[in-house]
Amino acid sequence: MNLHYRVEGEGETIILIHGLFGSLDNLGLLARTLKEHYQVISVDLRNHGQSPKSDRFTYREMAEDVMAVADHLQIEQFAVIGHSMGGKVAMALSEVAQHRLTQLIVMDIAPVAYQEHRHENVFKGLLEVAKHTVNKRSEAETYLAQHVVEPGVRQFLLKSFAKGDNGYQWRFNVDALIANYATIMGWEPVQPFIGKTLFIKGQNSEYIQTAHRAEVAKQFPNAKAHMVANTGHWLHAEKPDVVSRIILNFLDAKADN
Repeated sequence: MNLHYRVEGEGETIILIHGLFGSLDNLGLLARTLKEHYQVISVDLRNHGQSPKSDRFTYREMAEDVMAVADHLQIEQFAVIGHSMGGKVAMALSEVAQHRLTQLIVMDIAPVAYQEHRHENVFKGLLEVAKHTVNKRSEAETYLAQHVVEPGVRQFLLKSFAKGDNGYQWRFNVDALIANYATIMGWEPVQPFIGKTLFIKGQNSEYIQTAHRAEVAKQFPNAKAHMVANTGHWLHAEKPDVVSRIILNFLDAKADN
């Protein structure tokens, strides 16, 4: 699958991978800092942004999509940074591209299956919007608000609500995300990746827990961890300067190992 992507900066390559309901713009603040030192490739995952839609939505397939971008651009070695669902794609890449991956950075997600249905209200809101003819974002937000209480979450979702040939619509493939939700929340353990790995956790987020340490160590035996104080799941948006500094320090330290 030919993903939509954006290339910025020069130097060694870093691939940025967004999370569920997002697009390449979600890691834009991080890309803005990193492109001063590296070549940064930001991708829209399948069923998101301007990339093609598909009924199939496994982590291995999404990792292979990202690999295809690297192949197309003739990039042999690269680091990868992924947030949330994009972090799982990045971890899947550690198996698919084991000998090409120089460093792996995973933001606020663990290599485990999550059992609870965390996004039920979001899907209800998205389907509520789809029931109506909507001519502007403010109307969509009114329908979303019937199910999605947090204004910040609504604003995040509305970044992917765009005007097309048939009026306003979601850029992500709602039906495919619903159909594949168990896969999105699930996880098939990968072979141990011994390369440099960093897990960054938002202090107030529940996505990475103490109970996950054993699985992290099993799949990523050389992983380090860093907690960002007073942040939640969207740590890179809440404290972009701090997260950028943590990432740059980790990337720059590769020569020491």
